[in-house]
Amino acid sequence: MDILDIYNTHNHFGMLLGMTYSIINSGEVSYSLEVKQEHLATKTAAHGGLLAGFMDAVIGVAALSAVVADKKVVSTIEFKISYLKPALLGDRLIGKGLVLQKGNRIIVTEGKIYNQHNELICIATGTLNAYPFEKSDFNS
Repeated sequence: MDILDIYNTHNHFGMLLGMTYSIINSGEVSYSLEVKQEHLATKTAAHGGLLAGFMDAVIGVAALSAVVADKKVVSTIEFKISYLKPALLGDRLIGKGLVLQKGNRIIVTEGKIYNQHNELICIATGTLNAYPFEKSDFNS
């Protein structure tokens, strides 16, 4: 059983948005997303919900990558996002997620999203809950 393969198969939201990721190390990920017409809230700027959804994936998979060896999955308890610059149509966004603290159940993360010019678009901190894979709906 590869929990990440199962996650990838069932993450329809990520597929819909065209998000892709790579795991750098346990607890550290890099995500990418291209801002498309359907992501816009104005003529040129992405909706904040796109960035929030993307950020949730960035911090979530960072946390997930830190607990898969323990046969656990994660769910977001909360996160705070600060928007610094707009993400524009055609921007190639890179999300960097990092686990700051991993407990038995609670994981604290940080996320940063940059555009293709390495300009910081938004930052976040998040708290996630780790729990056994057997208790997840992936297991049903």
